[in-house]
Order: sequence, then C-alpha cells, then structure tokens
Amino acid sequence: TGSAAGLPGRDQAMALLREYTQKPGLIKHALAVEAAMRAYAKKHAEDEDSWGLVGLLHDFDYERWPAPEDHPFRGSEILEQQGYPDWFRRAILSHATYSGVTRESLLEKTLFACDELCGFVTACALVMPNKSLHALKVKSVKKRMKAKAFAASVNRDDITNGVAELGVDLEEHIELVIEAMRGIAGELDLDGGGD
Repeated sequence: TGSAAGLPGRDQAMALLREYTQKPGLIKHALAVEAAMRAYAKKHAEDEDSWGLVGLLHDFDYERWPAPEDHPFRGSEILEQQGYPDWFRRAILSHATYSGVTRESLLEKTLFACDELCGFVTACALVMPNKSLHALKVKSVKKRMKAKAFAASVNRDDITNGVAELGVDLEEHIELVIEAMRGIAGELDLDGGGD
C-alpha cells in the first residue's frame, strides 16, 4: 500500500531499513525518530505517514556507509532509485550538517531537531533503574544534557540548534519526544520490562 504523497508504504520502507541495517540499536533509533516525526506531524497538521517515513529512513544507509562522504548521500541515491521524491530525499540530506543542504522546510527542521534528541532520550532511559521511558522526566533529560561525560557521542549543539531552528521550547520539545517514544516503548525495549 502506498502512503500519502505518493510514497512507498511503510512495509516497503521497513524492508529497505532492514536490508541495510542489522544493528538493533540503529533500528530502534529509526523507530524512535519515526515516532517523534509522526508526533510533530500531528501537532502541525501535516501528513503523519510521510513525516514518519522520513524519520524511519533518515539513517538507513548509516551502518553500511557511516563516513561523511557517503552518509546520507548513498542513501539518497538508493531512495531516488526506489522512487522517493525530491522533497523526501532533501529532508534526509539536510539532517547531516555537513551535507551542504540547508534546512528550509518545517519537515527538514523537525527531522534535525528530533534526530539527536531521540538518541539522547534513549540513553537517558537506559540508565533508569528499570530502563523505562515511562519514568523518565524532562528535567532529568535536561540535567544530563549538562553532563558532558554522559552519552558523550550525542552532539548537544545539534539538540540546542535544532530547537532554535524549529522555534520551540527545549522542555516542550523533550516532552513531545519522550511522549512519542513512550508510544512505542515496547518496540524500543524501554518499557521497563527488563527481560
């Protein structure tokens, strides 16, 4: 089934993600960003399916081609061959600060703002006593942002710049992303099940 805006459907997008991405952490990251993008689409009365697919596929080429000269350019070429439109590929190219593609649209700014924060929220949930998003508070995410040693690979500037570009309040942004991720906590293994 095709999604809105003439895009391939989610099943096809998931198959593409799994074809190029084996690491569970990267698949969970894709699902988290998809959930956050869908939440923002709903907030702005945009198409949830197409925004979700942008989130789902933004890093699908990263495991195979992590170098800046390849990611997300290789992915964009594959998406073009698969029939994804220019606006979709442009949004994905724009999430890489080094790509030379500026973030202009609300979609592009939202992807950039959600990407690193989803990774950071995951890291924050993983250090909770029961690894649960349900107990995670906005203030603890903000506090951990100040601790440079915590989740050191997450670029704090990308989070703060993303929020500034999007024109949203940091706390509201964190809250929306946590809420979106809570909706798929089971898929992310962050529901406190602890198995």
